[in-house]
Amino acid sequence: MIDWGRVAALREEVGREAFEEVVLMFLEETDETIRRLSAAPVAPLEEMLHFLKGSALNLGFRSVSRLCQEGERLAACGRGAEVELGVLVTSYRLARVEFLKGLERMEAG
Repeated sequence: MIDWGRVAALREEVGREAFEEVVLMFLEETDETIRRLSAAPVAPLEEMLHFLKGSALNLGFRSVSRLCQEGERLAACGRGAEVELGVLVTSYRLARVEFLKGLERMEAG
């Protein structure tokens, strides 16, 4: 679900303090996007999924990224109604929990 190698590489690239800021910004922005996807999306679905996919890739949310990619492809073909937003939202929430627990373990270890 989470690409911990990507997480570790990003932490190494930006440094510990900047990494914490990146994580906070990521969670704020993605939580907001997930809230908007859970309701009736205001922005075009394809754009929202593209944004979420990029954010998810940056912090190693592999499963979320794949779901966004598939949804983005469907939306681009005019098949946005086929995007399983409930599955995406659930996947994000599960990945978020796993990510935060994993960060705690990284900090402790």
